[in-house]
Amino acid sequence: MPDSGYPWPIDTTRLDNGLRVVVSEDRSAPAVAVNLWYDVGSRHEPEGQTGFAHLFEHLMFEGSANVAKTEHMKFIQGAGGSLNATTNPDRTNYFEMVPAEHLELALWLEADRMGGLVPALTQETLDNQREVVKNERRQRYENVPYGDSWLRLLPLLYPPGHPYHHATIGSMADLNVADLATFQAFHTTYYAPNNAVLTVVGDAEPAEVFALADKYFGAISARDDIPSAPDGRTVPATGRPAVETVTADVPAPRVYVAHRTHPYGTPGYDVTTVLATVLGTGRGSRLYQRLADGERIAQPDLVGAYGVDLAHGPAPLIATATARPGVTAERLRTGLTDVVDELATVPVTAAELDRAKALLSTQWWRHMSTVDGRADVLGRYATQFGDPAKIGERLPAWLAVTAEQIAEQAAELLGAGDRATLTYLPEETS
Repeated sequence: MPDSGYPWPIDTTRLDNGLRVVVSEDRSAPAVAVNLWYDVGSRHEPEGQTGFAHLFEHLMFEGSANVAKTEHMKFIQGAGGSLNATTNPDRTNYFEMVPAEHLELALWLEADRMGGLVPALTQETLDNQREVVKNERRQRYENVPYGDSWLRLLPLLYPPGHPYHHATIGSMADLNVADLATFQAFHTTYYAPNNAVLTVVGDAEPAEVFALADKYFGAISARDDIPSAPDGRTVPATGRPAVETVTADVPAPRVYVAHRTHPYGTPGYDVTTVLATVLGTGRGSRLYQRLADGERIAQPDLVGAYGVDLAHGPAPLIATATARPGVTAERLRTGLTDVVDELATVPVTAAELDRAKALLSTQWWRHMSTVDGRADVLGRYATQFGDPAKIGERLPAWLAVTAEQIAEQAAELLGAGDRATLTYLPEETS
């Protein structure tokens, strides 16, 4: 296994307008991944503008100065490519995968919607995409069992005013009351070249990419007054558990137990990553072995634990389990918290640690095996840590975590006094 978590070349430049360009050449296949990270997510949203970053994920596909509505998708798909976008609390990400000969097309399209969306944004487009987001909220959060769990966990973990207090889907009330000028101002503020990282991975020479980036993005003006997100690095411990119980149309009791840990990319979160894998990844994990296979109180495919990779505040570690028929929520909650608590007192074995690190290594290299996976992670490290080459540190950091560090973190951060617990109870049926 390579010593570095990224054995491919990395070349970088910065345009005069501040756009950072990252290239990782890979001639193994005639394809390129184009990835654009904007340093704007739900953590940047001012009060009264929640959901704006996510709505722009939709609006950016609805036409720009030289590209008509839906044409961005038609051009990329017509060239044999694929594309999408995602939003999270930390950033908004747009990406394409195209045959190498269509690199210039992808860069032109991304530049046009960076610099030319506002002139093309109409009230009709805005109203249409507001309705799309409302439908997405219904489909993903409101009309599926347990779908609103993330919306409920965030306020339990982060107090009002914290940048992670609300989810990226935002408030429908905020989206409804904002006028066209407010949305145009949001785009002008955050969708600037000096607030973005352009990454290209695949069959392209760095010099070619740098020249094309300058050709299409170079004339877009920088923004001098981009506001910083609120500082979310510190969340005062209350010493009191946060508890919410929801009675809803769900098929069985489910419990979520969540704790704040460390920001993604820090040594503390490297420990969290390995800890979460020991605790809740796969059939060999402690949660599966105890609750699904041992006590048989949790459904085997609905028990696990994971960290949420947020980089600008103490990121959550979440453990969850769904009850087998006849098991009460109280019994499930007790079993779940017992396993979490024992991380501080029952040492992680060498076999558990080796298994977790093997799983994480496989996961890492599976992601790195694709040019689009690499483009995304390079964009992340350039945006969040200022240096895409730091990507090579992540896997070695995971592999260096010790059982003693896991026990120390569990004792420090996973105590009952600062725990968020969300419980779902099925509605009574006659």
